[in-house]
Amino acid sequence: WNRKKMASPDGVLFEDPEFPANDSSLFFHHSSPIAKFSGRITWLRPQEICSSPQLFPDNPQEGQAKQGILGDCWFLCACAALHINKRLLTKVISPDQPMWMDSRYTGQFVCQFWQFGQWVSITVDDRLPCIGGRLCFSCCQSEQVFWLPLLEKAYAKLHSCYECLWAGQVADALVDVTGGLAERWMLKSPEKNSKQDGISNVAETVTFQTLMALKDKCGISCSVHGSFHGSSELGEFHAFSVTDIRKVFGVKGEEIRLLQIWNPWGRRSWTGPWKEGGESWSQLDPICAFDLQAQAQQGEFWVEEEEFIREFDEVTAGYPISAAGHLQSLHSGRELSHTQQISGCWVEGHSAGGCRNNNSFFNNPKFWLRVWEEAEVYIALLQKRGKSSNCASSTDVVEDLPRSCHGNGTMVSQEKCCPAIGLHVWKVEKRRFNLQKTLGKPPLAGTRCHSYDREVKLHCDLSPGYYLVIPSTFLKDTEMHFLLRVFSTKRISLSTVKTSQTSPHQSETLPKGEWETTQMKGHWVAGQSAGGSRNFSSYYMNPCFPFSVHMDAGAGNVKIALYQHCQEMSCHPIGFHVYQVPNSSYCTHSASFQHLEPVVSCIPHHYAQEVSRICTLSPGSYIIIPSTYLPNSEGDFTVTIAIKIDRKPVQCQESLEQLLQEVSFMAFMKK
Repeated sequence: WNRKKMASPDGVLFEDPEFPANDSSLFFHHSSPIAKFSGRITWLRPQEICSSPQLFPDNPQEGQAKQGILGDCWFLCACAALHINKRLLTKVISPDQPMWMDSRYTGQFVCQFWQFGQWVSITVDDRLPCIGGRLCFSCCQSEQVFWLPLLEKAYAKLHSCYECLWAGQVADALVDVTGGLAERWMLKSPEKNSKQDGISNVAETVTFQTLMALKDKCGISCSVHGSFHGSSELGEFHAFSVTDIRKVFGVKGEEIRLLQIWNPWGRRSWTGPWKEGGESWSQLDPICAFDLQAQAQQGEFWVEEEEFIREFDEVTAGYPISAAGHLQSLHSGRELSHTQQISGCWVEGHSAGGCRNNNSFFNNPKFWLRVWEEAEVYIALLQKRGKSSNCASSTDVVEDLPRSCHGNGTMVSQEKCCPAIGLHVWKVEKRRFNLQKTLGKPPLAGTRCHSYDREVKLHCDLSPGYYLVIPSTFLKDTEMHFLLRVFSTKRISLSTVKTSQTSPHQSETLPKGEWETTQMKGHWVAGQSAGGSRNFSSYYMNPCFPFSVHMDAGAGNVKIALYQHCQEMSCHPIGFHVYQVPNSSYCTHSASFQHLEPVVSCIPHHYAQEVSRICTLSPGSYIIIPSTYLPNSEGDFTVTIAIKIDRKPVQCQESLEQLLQEVSFMAFMKK
């Protein structure tokens, strides 16, 4: 083997410093079953594992997934759905990257995942965990093919380590690799009818006809929550893929409904009547029976509908995606060509009102949904999980994120911890409405209950008009960021409801007294001065403005207001920080104050045209940094600083003909 062909132009292969080849990339708390392999795992590049590594195979069967010692069957089921959709697969991991026989090969690969409203790129090196010189986590049917282990590594990096992939929801992984939606259905009928108060039941059972209609359109997975009757080998809490669904006729003319199941473990291991060579195959014509059994690849087996419903507990299906990139309805098959999304947050003591059991429910964020024509509509509420605690050092700044989630003694990271969330919709006659009366009526549609899922959704047929959409957590004062997405067959618009309720960060009236006012204008420009909040390394690109507090300033002596020049319905979430600096000539270059901590902050970032704070600052020099929550959010703004002046009263008999208005100083930030 010619190693010179495998080297980068400078002879040095990339080693990812953010995801190193050691235990920090493998383990979170050493509390999963893979912890027993600590010390035995080595890291090898594909060319050290086999003689002719490939990213994708010429024969698709060689690229099929196979699960290793990591319990990420939920992720592999989503990968199986990717494997049958070349267009989606090449979006997630491009085949155009320099590979091992390419002179441009550098040892690094880039994968894409959809995260909270946008596609993000994850770069990894190609050093992969091995035991005894072979891949110990996921692999493809051919050990020469590496698209899957590289994608798994990138997904592990996204979650902070491999151990964080132990257990999860297929629906979450499907959303991450497609950017769409996924639906979960029960296979057993609910014990009680849950349709109450006009609220639709989202815990519907799935039918064979539904699965039959979807089999060629999207990835379908099934899972078990308890012990198997069909095979003791298959254990509990395991996910499978449904690879085919057939209606066939027995020798007596009866209809037989069969489903082909793929086990990520790569073994058939099924002891039911339709196992390989089982007695049930005698019900079919021998040629038909032979064809179906010959179709089953490694890890696949057939079950009958009744057996499927008895043995499995849940089915998950990703929404089909058209060639134009639009989702298609799982219910009607129609293309959901109109999409809107908007982010928001629940803030303790302000907008985290909890569920409808609480009289504070009306405090929750509220959104207008306008439907222009009669339409089929899906409304999805996605909560943003925090990163696992081992992703950031103790000095990292994390603004506007919820408090850490606490496990129950098992390996539960913040990435896996979800509060229960729900979604409700009311039809309103016009935009000026009585909120109290509206919320006193049953909603037009809503989630059956608050769910601990990462994302919950509603499916509605809506007539033209305005709708009030309220997302909520079950418990009040649960802080979390969320993304509200709406998919529709017809034109829609989505915006934030601005109520008369006063926000803690909205502009406050100046107290009585004499105030010296300064105004400074600036701009957030993408790639230049729109650095986002302190969560992002680009924060110090934001504009900064100096000001001073004099010796004669009194208590409660400074009011700072940030106003963004935008339409009320298109506001960015904004906030600011104030830092004390040594003197008024202190350099405001970004590197000069990265070590400083703010003395005053106006956070969390708030969807408003104006946010403000009244505070007491000691005499000295300061700078203020206004920011949007996300980087590259462009806009114009004005910072107003009012400083109270405590002067001794002067007694005189002169009078003024008119009030003297102070002239504001205008400072314009340049690029």
